[in-house]
Amino acid sequence: MPLYESVFIARQDISAPQAEALADGFTKIIEDQGGTVAKREYWGLRNLAYRIKKNRKGHYTLLNLNAPADAVQEMERQMRLNEDVLRYLTLRVDDLEEGPSMMMQNRGGRDERPRRDGRGGGRFGDRGDRGDRGDRGDRGDRGDRGDRGDRGDRGGERPTEDKGEEA
Repeated sequence: MPLYESVFIARQDISAPQAEALADGFTKIIEDQGGTVAKREYWGLRNLAYRIKKNRKGHYTLLNLNAPADAVQEMERQMRLNEDVLRYLTLRVDDLEEGPSMMMQNRGGRDERPRRDGRGGGRFGDRGDRGDRGDRGDRGDRGDRGDRGDRGDRGGERPTEDKGEEA
């Protein structure tokens, strides 16, 4: 039987158990048609790249399938009919991935990644001792700045307004 990878995005309004129930329904369709679901991963509620049907987020789920083409077509038909499914994509593959997918491997997030410039981790990086900031030079006594003048007068001409027309 051919091998497929299928990912679908469910609406943000439904809960995670409801998204799992959708995946259960699609799994049942595949198994009723004589196929098997080799792997199923719930990737969670993630931001969409652009709004889809007024949704900014969606529940992502991956299904690795070993199923006949008719079973996959029926599953896709059910996905089109279901209002909770925003998008789906099914691809035929030569072999299925073993172990967790890349999305599950990258679950750590941004803050745990090492920085490319090597300056440490954390959200703002390890600033360490910044010293006296000698690169700024002496700023000296800046005074009370009372010699600036009126801020309203910027030197340019303002357009005049006609209050009425002459006959």
